[in-house]
Amino acid sequence: MKILFCLASLLLAVMSKQDCNKKKIVTDTLYKARLEIKGICMNYTIKVLEGNIDTSLIAPHWTDETTGKAYTHVFALGNPCSFPSAIQQGDEFLFRIDTAKNQHCTVCLAYYPKPSKHLSIICVDK
Repeated sequence: MKILFCLASLLLAVMSKQDCNKKKIVTDTLYKARLEIKGICMNYTIKVLEGNIDTSLIAPHWTDETTGKAYTHVFALGNPCSFPSAIQQGDEFLFRIDTAKNQHCTVCLAYYPKPSKHLSIICVDK
């Protein structure tokens, strides 16, 4: 019984290690977006401008409680450590959805409101 458990554990470890470094992309579909809010500590809000994105992945309506401004078709950035620092508030860019596990990195803990829906994305050069 112990041998069977050890073999199953070893097989699981080998299989999970092979998947660790693979990036899994939902689709090759490109979406156009704009960085609406570049909040403190990478609390970023992004609006989808173009592309047929699954509406369950984004917030159809959201209001920034700090400014009272309402937004549509937005999401919070799910992978702040890989987001290009050159993109500024108001900039438009192209992205793909990234389903790889979120990268863990150090960001400060200051709060700025953001939508409850989060997406990890990969920005693409135009």
